[in-house]
Amino acid sequence: MRSGLTIGEFAALTRLSVRTLRRYHEAGLLEPATVDPFTGYRYYEPEQIPTAQVIQQLRQLDVPLSEVQTILATEDPAQRAEVIGGHLKRMEAELDRTRAAVVSLRRLMRPDPADIEVELRSVPARTVAAISGHVALDESLTWYDAAMAELDAAFPPAERTGPPGGQYANELFTDGAGAFTVYRPVRRPRQTGRIRIVELPAADLAVTVHPGPHDDIDVTYGRLGAWVVEHALAVAGPIHESYRVGPRDTADPSRWRTEIGWPVFHLATTAQD
Repeated sequence: MRSGLTIGEFAALTRLSVRTLRRYHEAGLLEPATVDPFTGYRYYEPEQIPTAQVIQQLRQLDVPLSEVQTILATEDPAQRAEVIGGHLKRMEAELDRTRAAVVSLRRLMRPDPADIEVELRSVPARTVAAISGHVALDESLTWYDAAMAELDAAFPPAERTGPPGGQYANELFTDGAGAFTVYRPVRRPRQTGRIRIVELPAADLAVTVHPGPHDDIDVTYGRLGAWVVEHALAVAGPIHESYRVGPRDTADPSRWRTEIGWPVFHLATTAQD
């Protein structure tokens, strides 16, 4: 009577090499059901096929061996799913960073960097409903989403008088953490939760529009900065962003329009030379 599937048969059924199965055995990830004490031959049971396939999928996602062992040792399905889900989120974030870098590099490879239009604009003082905080750059998107959701919940569309915006201290970019404010112009600003009534001072800005998703918005920042160096005098103050069309307006990223405003003291006589 057979002792189970030979390692060769198990390899064929799971699409894993014999060498890989031996390595999993040595690492304690997937031990054979039995090992012949005389020949050393490994035998597996059909019930082990799903486990072998789970291990292989996790390793293809670069899940560390220690985490794979933790997942396999976890009998609670909910806890096992939580561990796997945490790694998938990290993988998705890494894919997002990779995609953004590729988009930026492709745009930077274009021979003509002068692909932006800049307007010099004086923005009047405004009273807005805002949420402010000291935020780490790598947590800024999560913080922004939560803050905007809170503002949206407090002020429905009928109360809004313009697109939302943000102001970012230079330290957010230079030091990796800094003051971050997001706001909505509304008819009657009021305090609730983290929301405060904020007076935004008047400012002179060099403004350009970044079209589409934010994967390559860093390139637009760089080219606006180069324009400012050539045409105006940059002054101390937070960078302004205004989300004319954003994720809360349309699910189509190609339609997004983000205005970037760089604080300046105007030296030129016209917005364009």
